[in-house]
Parts: sequence; C-alpha cells; structure tokens
Amino acid sequence: MKYRRYALLLVLFIAVFAMFQGANASADEMKYTQTVCPLERNGTELHLSQTLLSGTQPQKQILLVHGVTYSSHEFDIDYQDYSLVRLLARNGYGVWQLDIAGFGRSENVEDGLMVDSAYAAEDIHAAAEKIIRETGQEKIDVLGWSWGTVTVSRFAAAHPEMIDRLILYAPILCGIGDYEVTEPFHHNTWEHAADDFQRCPDGSFDESVTDPAVLEWFCSSCWHYDGESSPNGGRKEICVDPSVQLINLTRISNPTLVICGDQDPYLDYHLVNRCLDDLPDGSVLEMIPGGAHVVFLEKPYYHVFQERLLRFLQDEISVNDAAA
Repeated sequence: MKYRRYALLLVLFIAVFAMFQGANASADEMKYTQTVCPLERNGTELHLSQTLLSGTQPQKQILLVHGVTYSSHEFDIDYQDYSLVRLLARNGYGVWQLDIAGFGRSENVEDGLMVDSAYAAEDIHAAAEKIIRETGQEKIDVLGWSWGTVTVSRFAAAHPEMIDRLILYAPILCGIGDYEVTEPFHHNTWEHAADDFQRCPDGSFDESVTDPAVLEWFCSSCWHYDGESSPNGGRKEICVDPSVQLINLTRISNPTLVICGDQDPYLDYHLVNRCLDDLPDGSVLEMIPGGAHVVFLEKPYYHVFQERLLRFLQDEISVNDAAA
C-alpha cells in the first residue's frame, strides 16, 4: 500500500485538521460509520470504502469516482456541510469511494501510463461487483468527476445493467489541449492541488468563492493521501486535441445527470449544451452560473450543487426536504 509521509507535512496536516475540527465541531452532530472493504484487481489492492449513517442499513448505494490526479478523499471535505459523502449518507445512501489503482490509498503501480480510462473502468467494474455482492442490491448509482466522467462512462457503456442512475460531474467530453505527456507519473505539488480554485485578477484566491478553510483542508488532504505522484495514463489520454472525442454519450443507456459550473476551463460548452441530444430519456443538464471545476466546494454554489444532485437522485426531494 502507498504510505508516503513526511514528518513535517504530517504535523502540518494534523495541526490543520485539529484546527478545522475545532471550528467545525457543531457543524454535523450526526454519527457516521466508515468501513474499508478489501478489493483486489489485476494483482493490485484497491482502496474501497463505505460511509453510512450509523445505525442505518441503506437501501440505496452510490459509488463516487475521482479524477486524474487526486483520489476519492476529495468527496469528503468534513468542514461544515461541504462533504458530499456525508450529505448522501444523511439522505439514505451507502456511499462508496474508490481509489483507482496507483491513486491515493490504493496500491502503487509500476507503470503509471498503464492506468488509462479503460484500465480504470475495469477497477470501477470490480468495485461495483463488490458493492452489489455485499449489499444484495441489483443496481447502484455512480458519480464520476472530471476524468472520472470518462472512466465511469466507459463502465456504464459496458455494464448498463449494474447502474440505476449516472452522474457526470464536469464531463471531459473531448481533449483539453494537445500537450505531450511522456512521464509515467505526475509530480504532485501543493500549488497544483489548489489550481482548480478560482482566483482574483491579482492571482490571489477569491475568498468570496472559496472558504480559505476548505482550500486548506483540500490541499492538506491531497498531500496527505496522494503524496508526490499519481499515474499519468489518464492525463496522457485527455491532453489531446479538442477534436478527439473522449466520451461517447450515445453508448450510455442509463438516465444521466450532467452537472457543472459555467466557468470551468476544462469543458467544451458547445458539446455540453448539446449533450441531452445523445443521452437517454430522463437525463438532465444542470449548469451552475459562476461555478468552476470544483463547484461542489465553492461557497456561493455548493448548496445549489447538492440540491440539484439530490433532486436527480431522489426526484423532487430537495436538500431541506430530505434533512427534515
């Protein structure tokens, strides 16, 4: 397993964590149970975990799949009510987080270029089989973010019978630009982890959009769980000419939510605006004005993101209705 820790950084993470926990103590009084479920595929140990509201037996399951650099901890920023994992658990879900091979708490791989979307889709398939086997449920919901939309789309096209509803959050429908990627692993930095948060014209982070505590929590978690490197197969795959199609929406047969901000620098909005033409009945496009790539963590927009996600998953139930 991958446990690369440096003493100074660990101390910093613990200090930041303790500070946020103190500020966050009364934000969520509910108790959650988090369980790691051992999973192996292709000789690699994968990190798969489940979170649920303590004392409950959820009849709905959702699998969350991360993007191209940082792993599934991103969905559980346990500050105030930002955590997507805990939101879904409060609304009756068993929430599963998967780290693709070589990412986060999954085992290292020797060749980072091997872990492309086809490889990741097989990891997702293995996780879905495990979830269905463990819970006895026939279908699960699946959410992918960024490159995760490429990987879950491949899985959905191959195994629609395992999915109830699909969520494509910030879908990478085509290449994001033709850049040469030759190194098998990406060199992660604190600065890189923060790149997707919106900035002011002078380069400082826009605190009207991002709570500084969320930014620090996010970056600390990236350094803590993901360390200095992550596989580059997905990056090589998406860093191609925008004319290259990465997701074939016509192969998806499950009702799908496409959700994103309208200020995301990685998206081709011409394609996003036409996505419902190729998706099945029951699909929905939700574009959040002002939001960027991390819209689910942005102060003016994250409640809107949560509400629209729950509306799709649970029809007309809003965040407030579900909490009541």
